[in-house]
Amino acid sequence: MLRGFPPVVAADTHTLILGSFPGEASLAAAQYYAHPRNQFWRLLGTVLGEPVLHGLPYEERLARVLAHRIGIWDVLDACHRQGSLDSAIRHAQPNDFESLREHAPLLNKVCFNGKTAGRFAPVIGAAGYRTLVLPSSSPANATLSFEQKLSCWRQILS
Repeated sequence: MLRGFPPVVAADTHTLILGSFPGEASLAAAQYYAHPRNQFWRLLGTVLGEPVLHGLPYEERLARVLAHRIGIWDVLDACHRQGSLDSAIRHAQPNDFESLREHAPLLNKVCFNGKTAGRFAPVIGAAGYRTLVLPSSSPANATLSFEQKLSCWRQILS
């Protein structure tokens, strides 16, 4: 059984970006979105007006994202999976989203990084949060260009 990471949130976090589950590179590095071809940090940095975000040390990236009142987490806490593809996830255990109300009481918007994570949008929406499903930042999602993904990702701030 693989285990994910704790949420990156603060008391003033108003928007949360949820992935599905960390890939092999992320698990090995113990960092969200550690695969060098994953566009997450580049997309988010561009949206936040922090174009160098992807080149900063990991802890500084997290601090900058939190300063914009944005958090990062995954929909799954644990699962079995060979490789990094979402389609290989088995025996998935979701994270405890109710606990977020304690840690991030101002949270009102949840964005999903990709369709797999986005399957949880109706449940999160029913809990009273605004939701937005974004195109995946994963290198496996090669159907859209960076610019096409970015035009959708800009909605994070709306």
